[in-house]
Amino acid sequence: MKNATITLAHGNGGSESKELVESLFYSTFGNSILNNSEDAALIENGKLAFTTDSFTVSPLSFSGGDIGKLAICGTCNDLAMMGAKPKYLSIAFMIEEGFSFEELRHIIKSMHDELEKNDAIIVCGDTKVVPKGNVDKLFINTTGIGEVYYNGISASHLKEGMSILVSRDIGSHGAVVFAAREGMALSSELKSDCASLYPQVKSLVDASISIVAMRDATRGGLAAVLNEWASSSGVTIEINEASIPICEEVQGICELLGFEATALANEGTFVIAVPVEEAEKTLEILRQTNQSAAIIGTVNNSYKGKVVLKSSWGTQRFLELPTGELLPRIC
Repeated sequence: MKNATITLAHGNGGSESKELVESLFYSTFGNSILNNSEDAALIENGKLAFTTDSFTVSPLSFSGGDIGKLAICGTCNDLAMMGAKPKYLSIAFMIEEGFSFEELRHIIKSMHDELEKNDAIIVCGDTKVVPKGNVDKLFINTTGIGEVYYNGISASHLKEGMSILVSRDIGSHGAVVFAAREGMALSSELKSDCASLYPQVKSLVDASISIVAMRDATRGGLAAVLNEWASSSGVTIEINEASIPICEEVQGICELLGFEATALANEGTFVIAVPVEEAEKTLEILRQTNQSAAIIGTVNNSYKGKVVLKSSWGTQRFLELPTGELLPRIC
């Protein structure tokens, strides 16, 4: 990458992002905490979870949410995925000169409402206003701290015989944002899945589910999560294609535009690995929130570090990390 330049593909959550992070950031800043590559860093001897994120979604508002709701959900969800209760957040706004005061008020109201769902609070922040044309309307940066109440969750803990589940149907956030950006009029009521996941995670913990790994499938979608897990744990994740829940509207957009639903971003959907004997109980709990939750596969050692997608026709192929400029500025 010595003479290369940054492209939009480097922000897609797929193979180019992995290359950028590993070859530049990890090689420079790498340490025992950062190198774990989890949704949030565990600090203070595992008592606290710490995460940061930035939000540049375009358009700012979409069916099912806006950049404000997205910022709170994204940060709190990263903490929840590490078994932590979201508690304290910082917020930094980068605002373009001329931005509507009323639109900003609406976005802040969305943030407030989502904070209440997580029982979390903003404790510090920053505001920068830049000349017109120097930023596209509004960017938001967040940092979150949560108290860990369930220990041992890690992408490197998967073993043969475990089950893989997804908390709901995939791809709706990516499909909705793309449709809004391109001015596509949808005849359905399809909305982004943007939602806070802490309540669902708490239900799993309260039911004594043995959570091995969790990850919200944001940039790079389901395909990115599964490949990261297979690589981190040195296992094969075998997925039944017919078991992956995809709603008709998302499937239609994918067929129309040549997208893979497994690569589309989500903002309220997570993947979870549990012992196979707890899979059905886990599914029952997940379906209390979303009936589309499903058991989609298992873990084995046939092709270590790979994700195998099995079709209903009996064929199989490797499900690779997404590549290229799929949907920039999706979150």
